[in-house]
Parts: sequence; structure tokens; C-alpha cells
Amino acid sequence: MPQIYLCFVWHMHQPFYKDLISGEYHLPWTRMHALKDYYGMVKVLEDFPEVRQTFNLVPSMMVQIEEYASGKAADPFLRAALKPAEELTHDEQSFILQYFFHANIARMIYRYPRYGELFDYWRRSGCVPKHAMRFFQTAEFRDLQVLSQLAWFDEEDHERDAEIRGLAEKGHHFSPSDQALMGRKQIAALQRVLPTYREFAAKGQIEVSTTPFYHPILPLLCDSNIAEVAHPYVPLPQRFSYPDDAREQLMRARAFMEDNFGATPAGLWPSEGSVSDDALRLAAQSGFKWSASDNGVLARTIQRDGGPSNSYRPYRWSDGHDEIRMIFRDHHLSDLIGFVYSRMGPEEAASHFLTQIRNNCRDILAQGRHALVPIILDGENAWEYYERSGRPFLSELYKRIEQDPHMCAVTVSEAMRHVEPAPLDHIFPGSWINANFDVWIGAEEDNRSWDYLLRARRTYEQVIRDGGRGIPEEKLKLAHEELLIAEGSDWNWWYGPEHESANRPEFDRLYRAHVANVYRALGMEPPVELSRPILKTAAPEAHDAPTGPIRAIVDGEVSSYFEWLGAGLYVVDNRSGAMHGQRFVVKELRYGSDGSNLFIRLDFEQNMISAMQGAIVILQTAPDSDPAAVKTFNMQLDQGRRAEVNGCEFAFAKIFEARLPLATIGAGIRQPVRFHLSLWQDSLPIDAVPQQGWIDVSTTEPSDWGF
Repeated sequence: MPQIYLCFVWHMHQPFYKDLISGEYHLPWTRMHALKDYYGMVKVLEDFPEVRQTFNLVPSMMVQIEEYASGKAADPFLRAALKPAEELTHDEQSFILQYFFHANIARMIYRYPRYGELFDYWRRSGCVPKHAMRFFQTAEFRDLQVLSQLAWFDEEDHERDAEIRGLAEKGHHFSPSDQALMGRKQIAALQRVLPTYREFAAKGQIEVSTTPFYHPILPLLCDSNIAEVAHPYVPLPQRFSYPDDAREQLMRARAFMEDNFGATPAGLWPSEGSVSDDALRLAAQSGFKWSASDNGVLARTIQRDGGPSNSYRPYRWSDGHDEIRMIFRDHHLSDLIGFVYSRMGPEEAASHFLTQIRNNCRDILAQGRHALVPIILDGENAWEYYERSGRPFLSELYKRIEQDPHMCAVTVSEAMRHVEPAPLDHIFPGSWINANFDVWIGAEEDNRSWDYLLRARRTYEQVIRDGGRGIPEEKLKLAHEELLIAEGSDWNWWYGPEHESANRPEFDRLYRAHVANVYRALGMEPPVELSRPILKTAAPEAHDAPTGPIRAIVDGEVSSYFEWLGAGLYVVDNRSGAMHGQRFVVKELRYGSDGSNLFIRLDFEQNMISAMQGAIVILQTAPDSDPAAVKTFNMQLDQGRRAEVNGCEFAFAKIFEARLPLATIGAGIRQPVRFHLSLWQDSLPIDAVPQQGWIDVSTTEPSDWGF
């Protein structure tokens, strides 16, 4: 009987945050994700023995976990969390306020009432440390120190570890001994991560694949000019071409994984699914048996549709001498897990996902062929957007897979034994993002970073050609190691216009430090250019509060410039964060009140207006005094239509407009109200404003505005 073979590949990766010269870890995210995602994503399989999966582990991430587990790693965030609250300096207090709310607001911060209360204090202060100090005394700082770490522990810890559960249940008024306990529990949690992978790999429930050691974009290391094949006429830096570096990143990853797991990995997820003929040739020569990319790359390779009929099977790439098997991720299904299902209930999301797969496979099975369905995505970043780190969703999904006699979840190597590959004599050069390399090269910031790297690489190369110039061997090795680190893809992820993070300046500083360390290790003064930021693009100001009353005509048109004059303006920042691929629909939100009504206006991205026909706008409101008293209003977008339901007006034409009486939404006169919006289409959430949290709006009467 034809079978559906589901191949989940969870990619576990963080940048290399350590400065090799200072020994300092500049950012905490490897530690934080190791507390829950790296461990919990594997551990959840214990309840589903028939579900087998592939986990892709990046060696440079594993090195960091090992150092944290041994107690050798130090980062300023952990030191600040563990320092007795009574002893915090003013600068340390400011640091804690600035960084200890960097967590998902709805799923992680408000999960703990006290953490949510502290966040509200921070928000009311305008997110300015000196203004927030009046809300924070020793007790508040200690509660923030503990809760900001507790929010990252795995669900299993909350359920099965009595001490962690005790801290969560206590919830506030933590003691110095509670703070110390939290620190000890972190070390214990970090120590179990890699042994858990070894345990599940040894019993065959998971396959462990890997990525080049420091996560470089292999095709660009081989020849940065390959980017122009994927994107003709893209502006390029000076040519970077060091295929031997690419080979070393592959071979070191393979050897590292063998040391840790007792066997060499068969599979390779090339960083960001980035492939080229040169990169695949190196992977095959390095001993890898299979690799993977995106079905967008497949479509450009075979010049046909990259949908299920073509992508639900393996391929055999060969240049006549070397060969390697390939699978191509279902971009749509993978992104549903990454960006959509977090807004749905576990049962609803699992049902939708498996129904999509069955529909996609129907014609393939009818032809008597097996279907290999590759689901490949980040194994860490999505889960902070899910209820309880996604464990209810994953449990429901895995349970349903085990119960389906026509479907099984297997490792990639297992699937390769069941499904016959099709031949490929070349691969189109590209990544999983738009089948090109634009995220990492082409923008002004990207190209400058490549030029800095090239100069450092040539400097090191000249020193080696000169016989080392008497520089000690350990210093030459350090310079080389810093070069390999700087070749990683993560630095350029944050350069250019595509992505945004509060930590972008830290990534910029760390990248320049790695490049500068090459010169320092060689006994040279780093170029002065490395002392200046590469970053030029700054995040736009996203939110202006209302400055006057609103009296809009609800007709879906911009009837007059003056009708929304004085409205609050929320401009959507459509750059992604650590995960790329979110679909943005809304361009701007305007809002305000006339003292009796709440007015809402949505402006859509120009290319999305017609696509919004039939979509549902869900507006949720709550009085500021009682955030739990949420009211929900559903409004369907029918272009050219105006409707009134229970006194609420809404209309959609070129824009969406709505008027909701304050009495209807449960807000009293002069009482601030909170709201947020989400858009749904075909029973799936497609956008939300704001992406996290609520927007506060005053409902004061017009006379109070001074008009």
C-alpha cells in the first residue's frame, strides 16, 4: 500500500556568541533556548514511540551548550539574573530593565501574573529605565530576575520538577535562596540537553544531522559571485572565493558530530538551505549521504512547479563524479507551523495540518507511489509564540500521526530507503528564502561586512604565505578560528533591510569584534573602520498616540484628509526577526475616540487589498482597569459593503473602517480601553496588529482635548 512518510527536520541553531579573546558570551539566547526548546523538542517524543524524526544540530551551538553545562560560560545576562538584588548597581538595574522583558508578551510574560505586572510598570514608564526606577525596588528587581529566567524553563520542568513548580506557584516575593535555586536549576537543565539527544539517537527514535560548523552560507564561501545567478544584477562586494574554507567547515562539523555521537552523520542541512553545485559537490566529497533545501529552489532547478507532485520525493544530485540525495521542504506547510498555528487551538491546528497533507498526497498515492513529505523548519524560535511552548500542539499532532495507518513519521534516512529518487544533474543556486541569497549579500550593510571579512582573510593568507612571521602557532590558530566564526551566516542575517531585533547593535558589535580579533591575534592593529558600526538602517518609529478626537465617516474610503487627523498611528514594521517568512497584510493602523465611540482604520499593503475579500477582522477590546474582561467582535471584509451589527458600524473598500460604541465594548467615559486586531482567512490567522500585546487608547470627551 502506498504510504505517506512524514520527514520532520527540526533545525537547532544559534549564532556563536562567544568572543574568543575575552571569553565573554555577548548574548544569552543559546542558554535560554537550551533550557526548553533543545531539550523539550526531543523529550516530548518519549510519549510517542512510533514517531521518529530528524534533528539538525549545529556544532557551534553544541560547543556553547557544553560550556554552559560545565559552568565555564559567562554572559552578562546570567550574571545580572544571579546577582543578589540588594547589591545591584544603578547600571545593572538599568540593564535588567532594558533586557529582561525580551520574551513573548502573551505566552511568556503574562503567563506569570507578577511578570505581567512588572511589564505593565515598565510599559507605563515609557520603557525608559530612569522613569521605571520609581516602580522598582529590591523586591521588584528580584522578582524580575527570577521570573525572566523561569519563563524559559521547559514544560516538563513545570510539571515534574517540584522545585521549579514551587517557584512558579510562589509567583512573587522571591527570596535570595529562590534566586540561587533558579541558577542551580539552570545548570542542571543545561547538563541534560546533549545526553538526551544521544539517548534518543541510540535507540533509533531520532536521526541527528548537522550543518557546517559555524553555519556559513556555503555557496557564498565558494564564490560570492554566485549570488548574481540567483538574482541578476544584484550589487555585489569584492569577490570572496575560499572553497577550502567551505570544505573545512563541513569536515570539522562531521568530525565533531562523530566525537559526540559515535558515528558520522549521514545528513546535512546546509545553512539556510543554501545550495549550489559547488556546495553539493563538497558535501558529497565530505561523506554526506543526503542534503536538503526548499521547494522554491527545486522549482527553479527543474523549471516546473515545486508543489507536492514534484517535491514529495527524494532526488539524486550528481555531476557525473560525485552524488548526494536531496529532499526539498514543503515551504507552505513548514511555515504554517512556524507562523500560523500558534494562533489556533492545538486540535484545530493539528487537524488542519494533517488534512492539508492528505489532500496534497491524494494524487501521488492514487498513482501507486509513496509520498515523502519534508517538513523542515526552526526547532526553537516558533515555540515562544505557542501556548506552553507548543507542547499541546505537538502532542496532539503526534498522537494523530500514530493513529493514522496510512501515515508514519520517519527519519530522512529511513524515508530514503522507501522512496525511489529522481535524478538531478544540477541545482539552481539559492536558499530557502526566495531561492536566492539576498538576505546575506547585496544590501549596502551586507556588502560592507563581506569586504571587511575579505580584507581580514587576505591579511591572514599573506601572513601564512610569509611563513607565519614568527607569530606563535596558537595565535595563528586563533586568527583562523575567528575567520571561520565571522564566515557564519548569522551576522548578515541582521544586516540589510530584511530583519529587525532589539539586539541588532549587539550582533553588529560582535561581528566586528570577531573580524578585529583576527588582526589582534596576528599582532596587528585592527583597521579603524571596525570601530564604527556597519548598521545604518534603524527601526522606524512605529507608534504615535492620538492627539485629538476622531469623527470619521465609516464608508471604507478616505473621504477627507481631516476625518482621521489627530488619530493614533501604528505603522507595521514588516521586517522579520529570528524567523523569516511571516506574511504581512496590514500596512498601518489608525485609531481614536470621540468620547462615545472607538474608531478603527486599517490600511492594507497595496498588493493585498483584493486578496482581503472575504477575510475576517477579529477585534478584541478590554477596559484598561480589567484586562481580563475581553469582548470579541467579528467583522467580514466584503469589498464595497457597509454593515451595522449591534450598533457597531464597519465598511471595507480601499481601507477598512469601524466605529464601536464605548458602551458596547464595555468601556466607560474617560476610561482607557485596550484593543488588538487579528485577520483570518480560510479559518487561518494571517496577520495581527500589534503582533504582541495591546494598544491603549484614551476615551476622554472631546472637550478634554482643548478644542
